[in-house]
Amino acid sequence: MTRVLYSLCGRDESRPFSPHCWKISMALAHKGLDYVERPYPFTAIPTIEEGFSKTVPILRDGDRLVRDSFEIALYLDEAYQNLPTLFGGEGGKSLSRFVESFSQMIIHMPVTRMAILHIHDMLDEPDQAYFRRSRLERLGKPIEEVAAESEAERLAFASKLEPVRRTLHFQPYLGGDTPLFADYILFGALQWMRVTAGPPPLAQDDSVMQWFERCLDLHGGLGRRVTAA
Repeated sequence: MTRVLYSLCGRDESRPFSPHCWKISMALAHKGLDYVERPYPFTAIPTIEEGFSKTVPILRDGDRLVRDSFEIALYLDEAYQNLPTLFGGEGGKSLSRFVESFSQMIIHMPVTRMAILHIHDMLDEPDQAYFRRSRLERLGKPIEEVAAESEAERLAFASKLEPVRRTLHFQPYLGGDTPLFADYILFGALQWMRVTAGPPPLAQDDSVMQWFERCLDLHGGLGRRVTAA
C-alpha cells in the first residue's frame, strides 16, 4: 500500500512550504509511517483526487482520504494506535487545539507579512496571479502593502512567542519530554517562514529557537531536507 501526502509547492517541487503540510509530514514520521509526498501548486489543488478538497494537506491512506491537518492527525492516532501517539490522550488533543489557535491567531499573520513577497516569487506565473488575487480578497490590500509591514513584524516577532518561551523553561517540548502534535503545529509555522523567507528572526540562544532546531533534527532531520531560503 502506498500512502500519499498531497502538499503545496511553488515552481520547485522539492521545496514544499505549507505550514499545515509540514505538520503532517512530521506527524507521519512521528508515527513511523512510510509515505510518498506529492506537492502541487496552488492552482492545481482542485484537480487532486477529483476535487476532494480545496486545500492541502490531503492524505490518501489506502482507500481512505482525509483532509485538514488536524483531522489527519486525529485519523492517524485512531488508525494506528499501536504506534507512537501524537496526542497522548484527550488532554493532548486539547493542548493541540490551543496551540493551533495560538499559532494561527498570533504567529501566522506576522509570518505572512514577512514571507508574502518571497512566496509570490517562488510561484509560476499562473499561481502568482492566483496568489495576488486571493491574498487581496483575504487581506484587503495588495501583497506589496502587506509586505511593507514586514520590518515591524521582524522587530516584534520574538515577543509574540513569550508564552512558548515560558513553557520551554519547564520542558524541552510543548508535549513535555518528547514532542507531540502540538509541537508540530508551531513547528509548521516557523518552518513555513524558514523555507520561504529564511530562518525566524530569533536569537540563537533564544529557547524557542533552540526548540526549533531540535524539531528540525527530529526524525532523521526531516525538517532540514529543505534548506532555508
